[in-house]
This record gives sequence, C-alpha cells and structure tokens, in this order.
Amino acid sequence: MPQFVPDLSLWEAWHPAEAARRLADVDVVWYVSAGWAVDLFVGHQTREHEDLEIAVPEDQFEILRRALPELEFFVVGDGLAQPVTGAARTAHHQTWARDAASGNWRLDVFREPWDGDTWVCRRDPRIRLPQPRAIARTEDGIPYAQPEIVLLFKAKEVRPKDQEDFDAVLPLLDARRRRWLAEAIRLVHPTHRWLPALEA
Repeated sequence: MPQFVPDLSLWEAWHPAEAARRLADVDVVWYVSAGWAVDLFVGHQTREHEDLEIAVPEDQFEILRRALPELEFFVVGDGLAQPVTGAARTAHHQTWARDAASGNWRLDVFREPWDGDTWVCRRDPRIRLPQPRAIARTEDGIPYAQPEIVLLFKAKEVRPKDQEDFDAVLPLLDARRRRWLAEAIRLVHPTHRWLPALEA
C-alpha cells in the first residue's frame, strides 16, 4: 500500500481498559503512554483524549502486531502514513493502528528503544530506568508509563494539554520523582520552564 495522508477525523480510539483486555494474554511488554498514562496515575480522567498512545519495545512490536490481527499498522511521520517497513520504520517511532473493518484509528503505538529489561529514552540514551521503575499498574492491572517519563516527553513542546498534565501531576510527585525528572529534563532541555517548579 502506498503512503497516504491519515484522516485525523477517523480517530475512534480504544479506552485503555479495552487495550488491556485485548492484550491480557499476550507475552509482550506494553504500557499506556502520554495523556492517558497521566490519568491512570492520577486515578481519574482529567481531560478529553483524542487518541490512545501505548508503547512497546521496538524488538517486541511484531508480537503486538500479530496479537491484534483486526488492525492494520502504519508508520506515521512527516504528515504521512506508510507501511511498517524499511526507512520509514527506522525514521519514525509512531505506528498508528486502524480497524481493518471500519477504517477508524484505534491505537498509536510508540516503538521504544529498550535495552533488555531497561527503558531507554529515545531522545537521550543516557536517560534510563529499569522496567519496575519505568512501568506502573493500576489497581485493575492496566500498565502505564510512570508520570515522570510521560512529562519528560511532554516537555519538548509544552502545548496547553501538556501544561495541564504537568499541573495535575506535580503535586503528586514525591522528592525522588521530582529529582529524577528535573535531572532528565536538564539533560534534554537545559533551560526548561518547568525546572524551577520541580526544584522548589
């Protein structure tokens, strides 16, 4: 299939609980990321979400893809959706999945550069965490990225929704989490506007 411009109006994302149900028996490391991960940490939905982002180690992506045969996967980057092959797969980490029957987008899968059981930040490989520190679970077992990891990625642009997420999470971060996030942000964004609040 040739590349195409994905229709953003066709997002009809699964809820994190639906993703967890479908992946419950799949032997793959996966976890909710981005805005939904913030809400799973906070314990309730704080805002609307246009999509559902989950993450998986790059070397386990094919396991996840085979476990969801009802979905079609495309690498998305530079405004285009392309087959998950070759240069496009190497150049971009986002992989959108759409329902083959309806054509609606269900998931945005981040393919992440893990090193064995260690999460590695794709923006700076010096930033690492062992799996138990990188992934948490809700009381009903939904895995999600720890909030400090989510905020590290959100620090790149700080759109209004990213600031909302930071404001929702900051009061819930203990000293260890704040220190880790401040040190990580300083490596990637040395003059970031969140640093004073994290170091207060």
